[in-house]
Amino acid sequence: MGNRATVTFHTTPENKDRLEKLALATNRSKSYLSNEALERYLVEEEEFITSVHEGLADADAGRIHTLNEVETAMEAVITKALK
Repeated sequence: MGNRATVTFHTTPENKDRLEKLALATNRSKSYLSNEALERYLVEEEEFITSVHEGLADADAGRIHTLNEVETAMEAVITKALK
């Protein structure tokens, strides 16, 4: 199973009940489901933070577009797709 670490956190009674019901319905442990949820959350948040940093670097380097430029480009893409 590899290395394990214990994490404890507080949640609402409703979320605890939902987790227990899901564990029963899927024949998985609450620990397994919690780990799956945490893994998905961390991947999503890490990707978001990376995107924010990339966007800030682009802005700092002057690689930006005005709203009008974006709207014009999107209209061209939509018009082409509808043909």
